[in-house]
This record gives sequence, C-alpha cells and structure tokens, in this order.
Amino acid sequence: PMSARRTLFVTSALPYANGEIHLGKLLEETQADVWVRFQRLRGHKVVFVSADDVHGSPMMLKAEQLGITPEALAEQLHVPHRSDFEDFLVSHDLYYTTHSEENRELSEEIFRRLQANGYVYAEAVEQYFDPEKGMFLADRFLKGECPRCGAADQYGDNCEVCGATYEATELKHPRSVLSGAVPELRSSEHYFFDLPKLQDFLERWTASGTLQPAVENKIREWLDAGLQPWDISRDAPYFGFRIPGTEDKYFYVWVDAPVGYMAALKKLSKDDPEIDFDAIWSADSEAEVHHFIGKDIVNFHTLFWPAMLHASGFRTPTRVHVHGFLSVDGARMSKTRGTFINARTYLEHLDPEYLRYYFATKLSPAVDDMDLSLDDFVARVNADLVGKVVNIASRCAGFVHKLAEGRLAAQCVEPDLWNDAVALGDTLAELYEAGESGKAVREIMALADRVNQYIDAAQPWVAAKEPGREAEVVATCTVGINLFRVLMVYLKPILPRMAQDAEAFLACDALTWANRGDWLGDHTIERFKALKTRVDRRTVDKLVAASREPEPAAAESPAVASGGDAREREEASGAPQIDIDTFSQVDLRVARIDSAETVDGADRLLRLGLDVGPLGSRTVFAGIRSAYDPAALEGRLVVLVANLAPRKMRFGVSEGMVLAAGPGGEDLFLLSPDSGAVPGMEVR
Repeated sequence: PMSARRTLFVTSALPYANGEIHLGKLLEETQADVWVRFQRLRGHKVVFVSADDVHGSPMMLKAEQLGITPEALAEQLHVPHRSDFEDFLVSHDLYYTTHSEENRELSEEIFRRLQANGYVYAEAVEQYFDPEKGMFLADRFLKGECPRCGAADQYGDNCEVCGATYEATELKHPRSVLSGAVPELRSSEHYFFDLPKLQDFLERWTASGTLQPAVENKIREWLDAGLQPWDISRDAPYFGFRIPGTEDKYFYVWVDAPVGYMAALKKLSKDDPEIDFDAIWSADSEAEVHHFIGKDIVNFHTLFWPAMLHASGFRTPTRVHVHGFLSVDGARMSKTRGTFINARTYLEHLDPEYLRYYFATKLSPAVDDMDLSLDDFVARVNADLVGKVVNIASRCAGFVHKLAEGRLAAQCVEPDLWNDAVALGDTLAELYEAGESGKAVREIMALADRVNQYIDAAQPWVAAKEPGREAEVVATCTVGINLFRVLMVYLKPILPRMAQDAEAFLACDALTWANRGDWLGDHTIERFKALKTRVDRRTVDKLVAASREPEPAAAESPAVASGGDAREREEASGAPQIDIDTFSQVDLRVARIDSAETVDGADRLLRLGLDVGPLGSRTVFAGIRSAYDPAALEGRLVVLVANLAPRKMRFGVSEGMVLAAGPGGEDLFLLSPDSGAVPGMEVR
C-alpha cells in the first residue's frame, strides 16, 4: 500500500478569525504540513486545506463594536492569517473561509439529508432574551444571584462561590452582560441533531483505528455516559448561515465549521478539473481524509462530525491526528513573560525553518503536550542543521571547485555507506507515515554523523596539499556531496526552502523520494552559498522582548515594602523563598468537580473527577474526606495545580492537586475561585 498512489485530502483545524496566529497554532500546521509534504514527495496526490472559522456571536459583537459588518471583519482578519501560514511555508492548496457560498450550500444539503433521514427534530426551549440587544442570551451573557447561596454577580449556569450548577432560568435577579437590561423569559423553537440514534455507529467508528489510543479512551467516556441530543440552532441575530425553511434560525457555528473543510475542496474542484469532490466525499470513496487537530476539540471531530457525515450519506474521516498543547520553557505561553509569541513577531526575528525543524524533532503520534525550550531550540538548530548537515556541503564543495572546476567524480568510492543511506529511506518513510517525525529526525542526524565521520577519516584537507592526490580528494568529496543530497531528500518535508536552495546548489532535478538513489556523477555543481547560519541566543532574547507585554502595575516587592530581611520572612513562613519565575511555572487552573467518591482502603482520600475545560478531564486523589461529604462537592469549582507530575498510588494515578487551606482534619477549606471563573481558566 505504501507504493500504490494514494489520494489524500488533509485538513488542519480552522483558527477562529478573531485572533492572531501564534506558535501553538503553528505547531499543528507544521505537523500537518510535514506529513503532507512527505506524502507529495512520495508521489501521492494530496489536497491540503484550512480556513478561517468566522461564524458565531463573538464575531458579530466584535464587528458591531467596530461599526463594520461581520463579513468585513472576517475579510480584514483573513489576509494576515493567510500571509502568516504562507510565510511559515505551510503548503495549503487553499486557505479559505467558512463564510462561503460553497459552505452554505453544503451545510444546507447536509441538514436536509439529516432531516429526511429522521435525525433532526424541533423542540421549544425557554431562554432569556435581552430586549435592548434584541437577542437570546447564552449562559455566559447572563449574570445574577445564585439560587442556592444568594451570591451576587454569578453567571447563568454555575455559582463560583458555592459551586452549585443550575439552569439559567433559576438565576435570581438576572441581567444581561451585554446591555445591563433585565432579560425576559421567552420560548424559542430549536433544532436538535438526534445523536443518541448514532451511538452504535460511533461505538464502531471510534474503535476502528481512526483515533489514537488516548483519544479513543477519552471518547469512550462520552459514549459510556450516553450521548445527548445536540442543539444545532441559534436564534437571530447571529453571524452564520440561516437554516433552510426558517426566517430567524441559524446553524450553530460547530455545525458549519467542519463543513468548511468540504467547502474548501468544493471551491478547488471548481477551479481544477483534476480535483473530484465526489470521488473524495462519497460514501464509497477509496480516497483518504485526514484531520489534524488539537486535543481541545476532539469531541466535535470524533463524535458530532462523523455522526453528521454518516447520517447524511457522506464518507467519514480515515484518521484524526490529535496533538497536545505547546508550552515555552516549561510553562504556559505568557504575554508578560514574552513567551506568547505570534507568528508575525517570530518572522521578524528568525527563519521559519528553524521552528519547523525544532517542532519536527519533538513530534510523535502521542497526544502529549510539547515544550519549546528556547536554549534547546538554539542548540539543536546550530548543532544539527548548521554543524552537521550544512557542514557536509560546505566542507566538500570548495575542494570540488578548487581541484575539478566543480565537476563531481563519476564513480562512488564508498558503496556501502551510499547504499545504507539510500536504504534508510524505507525506514524513514514508515516513520513519517506514522507521524513519528521526531524519530525520523534522529535517524537522519545519525546518518549525518556517519557522513561527517567519513569525511573526518578521509581528511581531504590534508590530501589536497599532497601532489597527485587530487582525484582521491574529489572522489571523497563527491561521496560527501551525494550523501548531502540524500539527507536533503529526507529533510525536504521539514525544510522545503533549504531543500530548494540545495537543489540550486547541486544543479539537480527536484528532490523526490523515488530519485534519492540517483548518483550525481560526472556532474557540475554550483559554488556553495551558506544554506543556514547559526542562531544567536541574543536574537531569541530580542524575540521574547518584542513579544512581552508590560505586567500590570504591581506593588513593591515585600523586601522593599517591609524593609525587612528576606531570611526573616523565609523563616517566619516556614518555607524557602522562591522568585517570581519559579512561581510562574506552576500552572493553576479552575476545575469543576464532576464526581466525588470515597476510596476503599483510604480513610483520608476522595477520588475527584475534574472537568478542566480545554485541558480535558483529570482524576485527582485529595486528602479531604474528613472535611467534606462527597455528594456535596459535585458541581463545585476548585483550583487545580494542573502541571504537577502524575503520581502513581495504589488506588490509581493522581493527575494533579486541588488547593485547600487550614490545619487539616475537619478544619480544611477548599479554595474556590471568585465570580466569573469557568473550568480551564488560568488562575493568576
């Protein structure tokens, strides 16, 4: 199957239009692009697309605030997004928008098919309505008093003081966050996608090898809990597509967002007769569909999306490739530390291929989070790309020009090394195919080490000084140049611009996987020009400085404010003093307790099931049993240390720590976030 020509349709997740492209998004685009470029290099037919996700209330309200139409705002934001991806060498065949006629037509077609097949029904829903804004209010646009404890300024679905969850209609003295008006309770008809009818299909599909094991296990939790009908409509005003047959109902943004993948292909098929939309999306298609996404949106791509496709008669994805989040220097990306780096800021300081290479060295099929260590970034780029790969070409090219006017020797004098290098391509192809670019890079650099060792042993710089050994030197350097060419084939998915520059230097045909074994013999190369230069750590520091936002006005440090001695404070608190950088590495997040239960054989522990918003769910064992009744904890918000290393206990693995105050026993008090917090929110 590896040798047969495949047709692949590949997508990267749609960034929300109302924000800049940052390094976290570039991690995903690099992962997808490396895989796509590898497949193209192997001779397969690949169509690669993405798009701005532009629909929903936030875009509508932002446009209103700016005094322009949502369409104008979407177009305004689209241009810099597209430029960022192009300048990072991401090879989209089309970077489109979800607000397109193709998307409108396809979304309506899917909806009609779902209706015709009995998967959509309408039901009246009671919601709060803002009479001043003239719109129904989502829970996050409502505030009032908690119906349980009476705390003021609580959102429409949960109380951040007592942790209670409730319906928005239970909120006391509600008001609209958008206008401050007192909302009115009104009934509205909504459309629901009957997801429970597709439970059996999703059980099969999610277990069929389409998902990574960790993702399959996560989705299994949803399936085991039993699926609920999905509300797929929103009331006007709303920026989106109107539902056919209605005047004031719109598709919820997550209905038409993934259809945007199909819409981009439909657009391309209108302009390119070789792209056959139906051949890719028909239910019996032999083509492949691959989605690259972050772990925060797996439910939409592995439950709702395949269910919609299957129920409307389209094919389902071949594979969903899920990646984790990006941290920088071991901590969350931070604007105050300058590690929340936007694509454009990076491009103003550094070569995009440096970052592509670093990401590739750490990518694997796992869903683990990835850390961008800035010191490691500098060291790897300098040692690998400059010190190993470019070094081979720069060492050899000069001798070939000096002694043979740039003409390479006809024969290979190191057939074993050459054959090993060419044969390595089969192993690398399997690694790239599996998303194991990190392992592939390690193999490539091991080969580069062997080539440099060969040149070191041959010592052409010594032989070149001895009369009569010119042909020997040229033969040695010809081997080096040809092995450099093979290395550039293997690195081309990661470093497309460097590979193009190498092709110009070698004066050879475009590098492909199939021609990697072609020997450049009796062939003239161009004079060598530096393909990459070393990264200066000071340039990285300038990038961080340019990304840094000033911290909010802070009080003087305690040492200055109190006039006291740091050691005295340390002894008084009973804890060693730490600096702000050390403290900032602790990732504190709001979490909601979804379940709490006692642990057999552990008198002090409760097993807490936590919802941490975009970070997913966690299990934490907390020593709070003496102070809390498990039943009273469900729905309560707590503070979680989210980046604590998992700890294996005899009862299971604890994935973090919840914070509490007090001496212990019954006198223990869980810390609860203040008003406005939601699961996953950073605690500062």
